[in-house]
Amino acid sequence: MNQYELITTSPEETGAFAEKLATYLQPGDVLTLEGDLGAGKTTFTKGLAKGLGISKTVNSPTFTIIKEYRGRLPLYHMDVYRLDDSFEDLGFDEYFEGEGVTVVEWAHLIQDQLPKALLGLSIFREGDSERRIVLKPNGERYRELCKEVVL
Repeated sequence: MNQYELITTSPEETGAFAEKLATYLQPGDVLTLEGDLGAGKTTFTKGLAKGLGISKTVNSPTFTIIKEYRGRLPLYHMDVYRLDDSFEDLGFDEYFEGEGVTVVEWAHLIQDQLPKALLGLSIFREGDSERRIVLKPNGERYRELCKEVVL
């Protein structure tokens, strides 16, 4: 299967799905998040952080590009929306190959820098609180991961 979909009906349900997903994550996992402003990318990342045992408040790294949080695994939360052409100096590969989990918002903007194996997630607004989450696994590990958390 090339993609998996699920519907959540509230921010809490979106967070709970991300929290469940986090229990399956391993060092070096990379997740990309796409979605319009207000779609729920930060809500998803907060749930992921909770599932990784992170107690610190998670918010969007819009103006800092990368925020790091410590939990069962480190969480590297990136928002590359405002990057200019100097992004090559940021050493993304050190994060992608590191000991933690990397979440990249607006990842299509750094497509050339991303590893081939990753889990792409797109979040679509289907109403005031309903969201459609589309998971696109790239690599066998992520296909198996999707089978565990979605089916």
